[in-house]
Amino acid sequence: MAIVAIIGAGPLGGTLAHTLAARSRVDEVRLVDPEGRVAEGKALDIQQSAPVEQWTTRISASTSVAAAAGAGVIVFADFVKTGELTGDAGLAIVRQLARMDTTAPLLFAGGLQRDLMAFTLGELHVAPRRLLGSAPLALEASVRAVAAALIDGSPADLAIGVSGVPPRDVAIGWDAATAFNQPIGTVLAPHHLASIAARVPALWPPAPYTLGSAAALPSV
Repeated sequence: MAIVAIIGAGPLGGTLAHTLAARSRVDEVRLVDPEGRVAEGKALDIQQSAPVEQWTTRISASTSVAAAAGAGVIVFADFVKTGELTGDAGLAIVRQLARMDTTAPLLFAGGLQRDLMAFTLGELHVAPRRLLGSAPLALEASVRAVAAALIDGSPADLAIGVSGVPPRDVAIGWDAATAFNQPIGTVLAPHHLASIAARVPALWPPAPYTLGSAAALPSV
C-alpha cells in the first residue's frame, strides 16, 4: 500500500501513524490536522525514530483535508484540539472526503465513532464494503490483556471474541475462547470469567495505543 492518510494528529492519530510506520508496509503516512505546527512536529518526531527502529516509511503532515484524497486508506482518528472526529463536525469531514475520493476504504479508528460510521452509511450512502470500524478489535485486545494478567501469560496466547455494542451491551464469547490453544475454561475459573466480563464497561473506550494498534491491523 502506497499511502495511508490519517485525519487527526491527536494521541490516537499520532500513535497510529507511528505503529503503521514501524511495520514498514506503507510507503507514506500523512497526518492531516488543522493544527499544522503540531502535526508537523509530531510527524518529525516519528520520522526521527526511523533509524533507531529501522523502518523507511515517510511521515508527512498537512492542514488540508484534500491531502487525504488518493490515499489507499483514509483513517478517521482525533484532532489535536477537539479530539475524536464525531457528530456533525465529523460528518462534514467525511462528506467532504467521500466526494473527493470514491474508492478508498474509510477506517473509523476511534472508540466513539460508531454513530459517525452509521451516518456515513445511512446519510452519505457510502458503500458498506468501504467502511471499517476497528475499535471492537481494541476492546478484544483489552479483554485479552486482562485475562492474560490473571494467568500470568501473554495476550498473544489468547483468542477471545467480543460482540455487541460497547460499553454495556457486550457479550464475550467464552465458549469459543482459547488459551494456549485449549478451551479458556481449563486455565480460568468461572468466577474469573465473570470478573473479566464485569470489567468491560471500564475498558471502554480503550487507550490511544490500543486503538491505534487495532486500527493498524485492517489498514495494512
